[in-house]
Order: sequence, then structure tokens, then C-alpha cells
Amino acid sequence: MRKTVFAALVAAGLFTLQAAPLSFGPEFDKTHVVAVTDVVANPAAYLQQDITVTGKIQAVCKKQGCWMTLAAAEDAPTFRIKVRDGDMVFPLSSMGKTAYAHGRIQPLPMNLQASIDYLEEQAEKSGSVFDPTKVTEPVTLYQLVPTSVEITD
Repeated sequence: MRKTVFAALVAAGLFTLQAAPLSFGPEFDKTHVVAVTDVVANPAAYLQQDITVTGKIQAVCKKQGCWMTLAAAEDAPTFRIKVRDGDMVFPLSSMGKTAYAHGRIQPLPMNLQASIDYLEEQAEKSGSVFDPTKVTEPVTLYQLVPTSVEITD
């Protein structure tokens, strides 16, 4: 009888099972969050400080689960969260879920040729036309190296 009532409630949408958040690292304050769009717009402003970012998970490393990208919306710019292989393993099943990541921004300066190669690859992925002669200065990429991450539904 209980199974029948439970099944009827679930089928009617009156009862749902909520999965517990998937947590890595120590607990952290999720009330002071920086929007992914703000970090993408000006990552250098957040250097040398601990921050918490949140966003929808757009991609996850398929080999080691060592990185994921977050975005405020599906077509918005993404921001990369990266850990050392094995420190945290982000599951592929977390794509589309919300993540909170707490840590520090790390700059990744590139030389001019690496910048051209990277920008060409990004243009190819997005289907854009790329002109390498327009790249005259090296770029710096930024990523968050987290001490803690929480993935929720």
C-alpha cells in the first residue's frame, strides 16, 4: 500500500526526491557570490582574493574530471574551474547543473604564438572567421583554482 501511495505521489509531481549536493573540499560561504559574467568581464579585478562563483556547468573534462566550465546562461561566455588531476573529480553527469566554486583566480599568460593558436581554435569551435594578423599582443587566460566546489541540481 505504501509503495502504491508513494508511486502515485511521485507520478502526480506532488513528491520529488532531491539529490544531496555533491561537495568537494571544506564548506564555504555561498551568500557572497560573484557572478560568472563579472569574472569573465574583468578577471584581473579578483586576483589575490578568495572568491565564490556560481553558474551552470557547460562542460566537464572527459578524461580526468579535472576541469569544468561555468556560464550564467547557455549562450553566455564560460569560465573555467581547474583542479590538479585527482584532487577533485567532476562527474560528466553534472553538466547542466549549478555549481558553486570557491578559490582563487589564476592568470595563465601566453606568448603571441600560443595566443594565436588558442584564438584560432576558439574561432573554429564557434564557426567564426579568424584572421591571425589581427592578433598583435599575447593574451592572458584566467581560471579559478578551487579549494571547494558544490554541485547542486
